[in-house]
Amino acid sequence: MTLFQRFVASQRALSRKFDALLQAAYQIDGNRDFVEFRERYEKCGIGVPLIPGILPVINLAQIQKIASLCGAKLPASFLGALERHRGLVILDEVQRKPELFELLRVLADRPRSKTRFLLLGSASPRLVRGVSESLAGRAGFIEMSGFDFQEIGADRMERLWVRGGFPRSFLAGSERSSFEWRTDFIKAFLERDIPQLGITIPAHTLRRFWTMIAHFHGQVWNAADFARSIGSSEGTARRYLDILSGAFVVRQLGPWFENIGKRQVKAPKIYVRDSGLLHALLSLRDVHGILRHPKLGASWEGFALEQALRAFRPDEAYFWATHAGAELDLFMMKNGRRYGAEYKRADAPRLTPSMRIALKDLRLDRLLVIHPGDKRYPLSTRVEAVPLEDLARPNAATRLGIR
Repeated sequence: MTLFQRFVASQRALSRKFDALLQAAYQIDGNRDFVEFRERYEKCGIGVPLIPGILPVINLAQIQKIASLCGAKLPASFLGALERHRGLVILDEVQRKPELFELLRVLADRPRSKTRFLLLGSASPRLVRGVSESLAGRAGFIEMSGFDFQEIGADRMERLWVRGGFPRSFLAGSERSSFEWRTDFIKAFLERDIPQLGITIPAHTLRRFWTMIAHFHGQVWNAADFARSIGSSEGTARRYLDILSGAFVVRQLGPWFENIGKRQVKAPKIYVRDSGLLHALLSLRDVHGILRHPKLGASWEGFALEQALRAFRPDEAYFWATHAGAELDLFMMKNGRRYGAEYKRADAPRLTPSMRIALKDLRLDRLLVIHPGDKRYPLSTRVEAVPLEDLARPNAATRLGIR
């Protein structure tokens, strides 16, 4: 046998050894099996290091195919565990492990699977870097929020407005403790939670931007103004806004526009979603500071907006405005019908020209004027003044004619 023939034979023998090793590796189950396998491996005189590891099963069908091609079998206990597992699996803060989404897609596609997954997170999957799986067609989305009227009752409306809906802020023993909790939350959110999403923006930069949004709370978004203020491009300002929106701390209420022969506003309105965080960003520690602040009306409007969206649960929600000055704070579509809501911080609001224009141009079936008073009364045929506390009642939408 020539030297070249001996070299080829040696290569083939080595290949057969590693083929056997690969097949055996699939059979290993538990620490004891691995130790015994390594002892036999070393007795064969193989000097290649043997390092144990974990192979995550991202695609079950793929690993079954690989095993069949090399003549190996996956451990029956492993396959049995996958087949037997059923019930509810809860994964909290799932945005911190974006690699799980691909695995969840595979598990959700198993035929006749009785397993259900409840994924909890504090950021939109679109915001999490590295998430390529949308789970489209496999998942339903439920947006959770803090406390609302129906949970705490209308008698504590002012406390909910001042402190916001975060449980620890709302239930704090004093106004000072509540304010300190919200301040700590903002700091931790920017310094810890945002970087965990793979977003590398300095915390002080995002804090400054978030505070600017608080000062523009309830106003139409103007990218140029924000870009000039932070010394960056309009694209960067828009990216910052999308980050805070995706983290559910800022709401972008989109504009509604249609062909009515008028110039209409086509930029969204921006709100800090939780009124307690808004007050913390504006350094308003209690109700007395809020009542003296220029953003009093805007703060109450944003608070009423959030409560209305939770009570009415519309299919779609927008605001509407024309360049001539007509405006509707909330335009809703539900079950094919059109509804509107206006927020007036006045005890006895009246019908305004802007409301008449909105009724006609948007063809509203009903318009509610929500106010902080305690009386409900009609303003016209399709317009009614409604106390904000009425949204705390059971079946508030049906009671108020939003069907």
